[in-house]
Amino acid sequence: MRAASFIFASVALFASAVSAAPADVFVPHITAPIAGAVWKIGSTQEVTWDTSNAPGQISNPEGNIFLRDVTQGITLLDSPLATGFNILEGKQAVHVPNVAAGPYEIVLFGDSGNFSPTFQIIV
Repeated sequence: MRAASFIFASVALFASAVSAAPADVFVPHITAPIAGAVWKIGSTQEVTWDTSNAPGQISNPEGNIFLRDVTQGITLLDSPLATGFNILEGKQAVHVPNVAAGPYEIVLFGDSGNFSPTFQIIV
């Protein structure tokens, strides 16, 4: 009985030691929009980010893009610009919503959050 318990415990310990490697957090650098870019309300723009340093296993490969209103200091979480895309694609087209003109940033969420440089949205 002791031998069976020892074997079972050894197998369980070995199995936990060789389990799948933990997924890594991926924080890609946003390459567009660039600082000072101007987006017009109603236009379609492309958000891009660098995927060259992506780890082998990402904890959450599903991306979401939001606007951050720099003037108010809030991220517009109720109105995502894009959701459910593969973060490893490195780009996503978005429609510029009808928001107050002013300075904004893009927030790219996958398994982490990353901010773009500040750009302007105009009427």
